[in-house]
Amino acid sequence: MLFDDRLATVLRFPAQSELAARTQYRQLLDLLGSMPADAPSQLTESAYARLGDLADELPAAMQSAILRSPGLRLRNPRLVAWLAQSEPQAAAAVMATAQLTDSEWVELIPRLPLTARGFLRHRRELPPGARRVLDRLGVKDLVLPEPERIETDTQVEDPGIGALVRRIEAFQNAKRKGPTAPRLPLGDGRDYDPEHFRHGRAFDFSTDAQGVITWADPAMAPMVVGLTLGPARPDALAVLDDAGARTMLRRLPLRGASLNLEGTAEIAGEWRIDATPVFSPDEGRFTGYNGRMRRPLPVLASTSAPAAAPARAAGTGDRMRQLLHELRTPANAIQGFAEMIQQQMFGTTPNEYRALAAAVAVDAARIMAGFDEIDRLARLESGALEFESGQCDLREVVNQLLRRLDGVLRQRSARIEFEAEGTDFTVGLDRSDALQLVWRLLATLAGALAPGEIIDLTLIGRSGDVTMEIDLPGSMMGDSDLFAATATAQPRAVSAGMFGSGFTFRLARAEARAAGGELARREDRLELVLPSLTDARITLDRRI
Repeated sequence: MLFDDRLATVLRFPAQSELAARTQYRQLLDLLGSMPADAPSQLTESAYARLGDLADELPAAMQSAILRSPGLRLRNPRLVAWLAQSEPQAAAAVMATAQLTDSEWVELIPRLPLTARGFLRHRRELPPGARRVLDRLGVKDLVLPEPERIETDTQVEDPGIGALVRRIEAFQNAKRKGPTAPRLPLGDGRDYDPEHFRHGRAFDFSTDAQGVITWADPAMAPMVVGLTLGPARPDALAVLDDAGARTMLRRLPLRGASLNLEGTAEIAGEWRIDATPVFSPDEGRFTGYNGRMRRPLPVLASTSAPAAAPARAAGTGDRMRQLLHELRTPANAIQGFAEMIQQQMFGTTPNEYRALAAAVAVDAARIMAGFDEIDRLARLESGALEFESGQCDLREVVNQLLRRLDGVLRQRSARIEFEAEGTDFTVGLDRSDALQLVWRLLATLAGALAPGEIIDLTLIGRSGDVTMEIDLPGSMMGDSDLFAATATAQPRAVSAGMFGSGFTFRLARAEARAAGGELARREDRLELVLPSLTDARITLDRRI
């Protein structure tokens, strides 16, 4: 009751400013972190939902700083598991500061994402039982090879950035020479053979109740243990087809379900799953799946050219996502090492080096965000990502984002004049997706405004669609192709992406098309058209 009273007090007040959001985020972390994991309530679920909303608003660097603040109590395994799903900066922070018992770590570690496990390995005071679980799972994904593996001149020791660069080079060399995945110490005596997987053979596996792979054949365990089987999500690495995801949700046997894995060449691509649900003999409680994954049989290519074009597009998207996965690994490692240097986890560090490490961590976070944008564009343009159905009032979305931009524009005496025509501005798009799409457009255009420049934005609600028309700033009127990816000439006061306005517009266009609409240039205006809610429902029904 004491926890509920405190939660109710915190949740009673909306966070209407960044300071209020930061304060409420800290309060919820402290309350939920001190709460027993087995004390759920409706108020607790509301607190987790509010925490998720605040995490979406606060920058990852700010979340990391709050999670590392002195006095914060993170003793609740459920909260630690929830925070471990966050962006790398926040996940690294919670892995460095969580205060769990040995038995709680032992139970939690198999359910943690691979990235979070990698950060956890660097804690010196981790209990012995937790270390044994990490060793058994073969968690070495974020640890770069030691510098002495490089066949270069190593007579002069160069600590710091130089040593880190050499370790990254060693990591890349090891990748080029072929797979050297560690084996689990299970005493089976079998060697790793990549041809075993390339030629379509199978391997056995087990999952827990949440779909996380907890065991696999020893040769495959380092690459698949820790992956979560489930439906498509932006950060998912093991995606079941819709039918398989529904079957798994109902805890029924899986028969030939299609699964797409992301990872190294040995496991990347399509698999088939045959698995049986497992229930505890005493209570009849669902405990997971035991099954086998196998490569699908090859299918003869069709001679139809129109059918081959989407396949090529999907193949290009898969290759791009594989490349991004390879790039994320060293970037994640650099970010993790930088945060550990900044927090002096290796020992006392001069302030100058801590400042440098903080800058490196911020740059790495920006790079990871850029990778996410490229991955999203590849998924959208290849048809691998579709928006979920939803609805929102586009006029409210535009009003909210214009208020957010007002402070930046007012400092430069610039503004965007907004006018709405019509009565119904409801579109068939989830509010979070609509906010992201419209923000890309408004932030990019606002960043291109000259001091004192004023542009008009008109929102028109018609039968069948909602149209947003907005003037192009003077600096963009001379661009022959607004959707060409070109580097920004100089830093801007506000921006929606790190790859320049052309890439951002192209990503926004792909999002608009995925929602059944269009983004195009009409002379000196940019026009976004989205289907109204009624029209979007008709389109969705036709797809189904």
